Amino acid sequence: MWGRGHILALCAACWLSAAAAAARAADTSEDADGILNPQELTIEYFARKAGDRVFDPRLCLYGYPAAKMGDHVSARRIFERCAKEGVLAAMPWMAWTEENGYDRPSDPAKAAEWDRKAADAGYSIGQFNYGLDLLRGHGARRDEVLGRSFIDRAARQGDADAADLAAHGYDPEFSTPEADKDRYRQRLY
Repeated sequence: MWGRGHILALCAACWLSAAAAAARAADTSEDADGILNPQELTIEYFARKAGDRVFDPRLCLYGYPAAKMGDHVSARRIFERCAKEGVLAAMPWMAWTEENGYDRPSDPAKAAEWDRKAADAGYSIGQFNYGLDLLRGHGARRDEVLGRSFIDRAARQGDADAADLAAHGYDPEFSTPEADKDRYRQRLY
């Protein structure tokens, strides 16, 4: 059983480890022989790698933490490169990036386009999201029949959210009640 002392010791060890890593990171320098203590496995390192000629799929792991830490410029660079390389899981994140406009103005049409690309590739999350875009008329022309068909495709792949939405009459408010009330309401009617 973990007691308060064990937890405090673990926290202290984690803090010391992080402090040591930060100190090592500060000792980075470059000379004719190369880079001393390169910034490997950091978000900044992989954001730079997003522009490399040769694709490194490991960089896709760093988009989410970049976004969650508020580094939306790096997140966009990482997600965009991964999506362009065909990593389906990066496409909904590109849609999220375009929709929320943290680093640029919000662009629902670009968000829906990323959802459509993922849907057309057979990705159930893309099918679900694009179906919602069509049902709402948000970023794409409203088309309830086509929207339902995308939701149904996702449900047939086992997407529980899509199956629940279909079971509740394809009402987008069932899936995202607060978003629909606040963001999409004016577009629905």
